Amino acid sequence: MFLKVLIANRGDVALRVLRACKELNIKTVAIHSTADREAIHVRLADESVCIGPAPSSKSYLNIPAIITAAQLVGADAIHPGVGFLSENSDFAEIVEAHNIVFIGPKSEHIRCMGDKIEAKLTAQKLGIPLVPGSKTDITNFQIALKEAKKIGYPVLIKAASGGGGRGMKVAQNEEELESAFTSAKSEAKAAFGDDRVYIEKYLQKPRHIEVQIIADKFGNTVHLGERECSIQRRHQKVIEEAPSPVIDNKTRNMIGEIASNAVSKMDYLGLGTIEFLYEDNQFFFIEMNTRLQVEHPITEAITGIDLVREQILIAAGYPLSFKQKDIQFKGHAIECRINAEDPKTFVPSPGTISQFHSPGGLGVRIESCIYSGYKVPPYYDSLIAKLIVHGNDREQCLLKLNQALKEIVIEPISTTIDLHRQILDTEVMQKGSYDIRWLETELLNNN
Repeated sequence: MFLKVLIANRGDVALRVLRACKELNIKTVAIHSTADREAIHVRLADESVCIGPAPSSKSYLNIPAIITAAQLVGADAIHPGVGFLSENSDFAEIVEAHNIVFIGPKSEHIRCMGDKIEAKLTAQKLGIPLVPGSKTDITNFQIALKEAKKIGYPVLIKAASGGGGRGMKVAQNEEELESAFTSAKSEAKAAFGDDRVYIEKYLQKPRHIEVQIIADKFGNTVHLGERECSIQRRHQKVIEEAPSPVIDNKTRNMIGEIASNAVSKMDYLGLGTIEFLYEDNQFFFIEMNTRLQVEHPITEAITGIDLVREQILIAAGYPLSFKQKDIQFKGHAIECRINAEDPKTFVPSPGTISQFHSPGGLGVRIESCIYSGYKVPPYYDSLIAKLIVHGNDREQCLLKLNQALKEIVIEPISTTIDLHRQILDTEVMQKGSYDIRWLETELLNNN
């Protein structure tokens, strides 16, 4: 087992990893920027190292500073958390080159799945169903025109190295294609330093379904069911639930087996999530995330499995503590992502929290780094808390969530709590009949 783990992240995810390490009796090292010196994970860690000023490019993305910190404190492993360097294959390689264990997948799998075109080709080889689209990147508009005609409008142009909705443009017809193509390439270049794009069929009313998988070095691979992530704004998840309201056991077992078999063929290691669009009872591969997911707590809630603990144990060379036949899905769980943003304009709202009250009760969980007196910095992602509620069934879960949203207090900064209350009040949410465009095109558009 590891003696000391450096947590290469911040916020609630850093605290989540710290807790898992403590339960395994592993000493922890927190890294932090100058803006995060009062962060709760820094206070609770056995050691802490300041690695640079507030901007993430000079701190949490500063690979030499992180490696130096790990060597300085004698860490034998690094956990990358979520975001920042968690899906950076070069970082994984550099960590291993310094005889430090990277708590995550192999660098070749991070690299392969980080390139959206290569990921699609790999998925196809592994038997994962794909959205109809181009097999390679589109180098010029004439090729784009030809591919779009073959696929059929509307089409979606996507950045090959994209993520988070950046470098994605829709063309409803031929007249819109050129501007969408040019815009996607320009945005991709600015965001990722890579202007390669590809084209795929634009589905009309799909749902976003993802399957959680986990694998050890002994060839054991297990899927832990699906998460419904269709309530989104600008391709960013707002609410997730597990299991999906529209997936039955037969369908769950089918797509879970496809995902599990695929990662087994890859000789994958650790946690991973395969994301799909789901429409007309068909699954279409979107991408694979080779890391811990923000929404992992809802899977933990319905399976009773500590994913971060298992992740650390796998990296330390231990086999999975369970088989597929051991997995039982119990009840229903929903997660609300609470951001420090205006709930109507979505303008970020950094500042000092003077009042914080956490909701409680059986099956209510808060993952957060905030406290009374905490200063939300303006430099990073605006996510400040995750509210996770678990009930015996979806109806009970929704009732619990409604009460939890009434109890939680985060003041005086603006947060998206009111947005979550608004979503919960809709018939669409109560019935679970939403799709990935419902929040933006119907609920928010009508406000």
